[in-house]
Amino acid sequence: MSKTPLTIAGAEALRAELHRLKTVDRPNVIAAIAEARSHGDLSENAEYDAAKERQGFIEGRIMEVEGKLSHAQIIDPKLLDADGRCVFGATVTLEDMDSGNTVTYQIVGEDEADIKANKISVSSPIARALIGKYAGDIAEVQAPGGVREYEIIEVAYI
Repeated sequence: MSKTPLTIAGAEALRAELHRLKTVDRPNVIAAIAEARSHGDLSENAEYDAAKERQGFIEGRIMEVEGKLSHAQIIDPKLLDADGRCVFGATVTLEDMDSGNTVTYQIVGEDEADIKANKISVSSPIARALIGKYAGDIAEVQAPGGVREYEIIEVAYI
């Protein structure tokens, strides 16, 4: 399996989630299963069924997060030396050529993407259009409403 890019912050968030799943959520669901078992007949015990379903979800998520971390290529944006190019981990300020609005995005891994926090996935249409370009370049993004043009104002590695 190939390596998946992940920023340091994204890796830390996954590690924190894994720690919580193993130390808080897993023991809680085990206790809930034990409690539900103490109520007797398991064939008509909705609490038991719900707890077992939750346990399956938690165990699946633990395996998923462990897999992501084991295949992660952790990149520190501060250590990048890309000579001003847009690359994974870069923070890019863009100006919409039509509206004149400016927006700043950080290009991150798929698991870290959060548009509310201005973090876009490296596989998103905007990020794919930006990769390899420099400040002052125009990026054409294929959007559902047609092609949008953005001027790259600044590229930072923070």
